[in-house]
Amino acid sequence: MSESNINVVSHPVIAHKLTLLRNKDTKPHEFRQLLKEITFYLGYEATRNTATASTDVKTPLGVTFSGTKIAEKIAVIPILRAGITMADGMLDLIPTAAVHHIGMFRSKISHMPVQYYNRLPHDSPCDVAYVVDPCIATSNTIHAVVSILKKWGARRIVVIAAVGCRAGVTKLSKDHPDISIHIGDLDSELNDAGMIVPGIGDAGDRQFGTPFEEEPDILPLGNTDELAVDTTGKRTRSQSGDASTSKSPKKK
Repeated sequence: MSESNINVVSHPVIAHKLTLLRNKDTKPHEFRQLLKEITFYLGYEATRNTATASTDVKTPLGVTFSGTKIAEKIAVIPILRAGITMADGMLDLIPTAAVHHIGMFRSKISHMPVQYYNRLPHDSPCDVAYVVDPCIATSNTIHAVVSILKKWGARRIVVIAAVGCRAGVTKLSKDHPDISIHIGDLDSELNDAGMIVPGIGDAGDRQFGTPFEEEPDILPLGNTDELAVDTTGKRTRSQSGDASTSKSPKKK
């Protein structure tokens, strides 16, 4: 693609694993493992420009070696729930990274994002935020998360996704020309339900074996299409809190 901030990672191993990921017969545990591995390889490319500093270590032979260490404060931002497995892949690559969760789901009616959880620490932004989500369809969800991270104070933002719709990725690139996007493959279109075609299906449902047809039942009341995403980066009672203290409605 011509946009300078989009990097489609062309590699035979990634292409092989993406094909397995697309297969409708891939089981949830296989899907999770493949997604984790793909994220590791995409993350390897995405971290190429990480700032470093010199550091001295003693080798087993008693010799001082002048080596390299990562010099940036790094955070991985998985978009719940589909991004959870991808966070594991990034932590395999950078075990010292912090992990800050943002909960989003896309309404199946309006295709707009609804935020239900935000665990960004107050007054403690990072140098680099790696946003991980398996799919970029319309890009509305990623756009909302990137806007939240900018208001939070992240100095640099990198988006990592397995697959995306060409139009959605291009829109994200133009809306946020100051971020970089690393993606495994680009598909040509969206269907009427806002799903990428040919795509990988609903990545959250495929990871955890839940039915795609059901709208998430996580909000206390009201139509999810009446809610707007708060892009201020501030946590509110309805959008954040530990799982042990937040209340969930009873299933219908």
